[in-house]
Amino acid sequence: MVRQDGAGTGQMYRDNTRVIRIGDRVIGGGNPILIQSMTNTRTADVEATAEQILRLEEAGCDIIRCTVPDEESAHAIAGIKKRIHIPLVADIHFDHRMAILAIENGADKIRINPGNIGGEEKLIKVVEAARERDIPIRVGVNSGSLEREIVERYGGVTAEGIVESALDKVSMIERAGYENIVVSIKSSDVMMSVKAHEKLAPVCPYPLHVGITESGSLVSGNIKSGVGIGIILYEGIGDTVRVSLTGDPVEEIKSARIILRSLGLRSGGVEIVSCPTCGRTEIDLISLEGRIEQMLVKYKDLNIKVAVMGCAVNGPGEAREADIGVAGGHGEGLIFRKGEIIRKVSESEIVGALEDELKKAFL
Repeated sequence: MVRQDGAGTGQMYRDNTRVIRIGDRVIGGGNPILIQSMTNTRTADVEATAEQILRLEEAGCDIIRCTVPDEESAHAIAGIKKRIHIPLVADIHFDHRMAILAIENGADKIRINPGNIGGEEKLIKVVEAARERDIPIRVGVNSGSLEREIVERYGGVTAEGIVESALDKVSMIERAGYENIVVSIKSSDVMMSVKAHEKLAPVCPYPLHVGITESGSLVSGNIKSGVGIGIILYEGIGDTVRVSLTGDPVEEIKSARIILRSLGLRSGGVEIVSCPTCGRTEIDLISLEGRIEQMLVKYKDLNIKVAVMGCAVNGPGEAREADIGVAGGHGEGLIFRKGEIIRKVSESEIVGALEDELKKAFL
């Protein structure tokens, strides 16, 4: 189905996508952009998977995806769901039976590529199971999964080919009489991802899940995701996001929150600003910033800015806009609020003192 409402002519695309319910959350139609991640535990290990999801919830994850490669994993969804508080998406590849089993065990959404699920007859069975429980199907197309004929037609993997493949897969589900759909198109090539989203958004009425796939390590993955996701979101495209990183998925949530807040698309949450250090720094600022960031995890819902500065020059004056902060000195730290020094403490006391003053002022 091609979008007919003229979205993109001065309006945000995301304001005009369909509203889709995932568990107790809604996306699309101008609703807040939600943050997703994916577990890296064995889904069949209910305890380990649920424990990881609870950590992700604490970090600010809104929707979680788990791989379902076998029957044991599909059945495990029921147990995992009893222990968590956010919607769960079952990630399915190749075997339509796993999709149906995941749905029967309480998945709030399934992610499939209709082109590799085993043919139209099996796809229809998956659609029927989803319709029975009114859960959405996320159509996922990656640049690495493009059909050979599309690659050959475009002379390689291209944004145009990704979009054609995605629209073809969407139409397969629509022909089965179902429109409870979310779409994701991903590439590890940042600008190809951007171009593909720019081409898809004007013609797709369904919510889009945005991310840069296989983006890499904590450093390179964050940079590529920040650039790609940032451009796409800034253009008014995207209803959910995932920052794909090699490592602890909690880091994905932290990064996604920063991207959304930096674009003004999510308010609330602690923002940390810190100086890059220089020869004036007389304190282990790198370690200090890490300890303060860890301390602030439990205050993630506070809408405050916290400054961690390395010296008096970059302290209360330069960080005057911060709600609260610390400026390091030689073996000591100055705790300040809105540019005014309120307390001097030893270096070993900084984190505790900062937390004490934060509680007094903002809790």
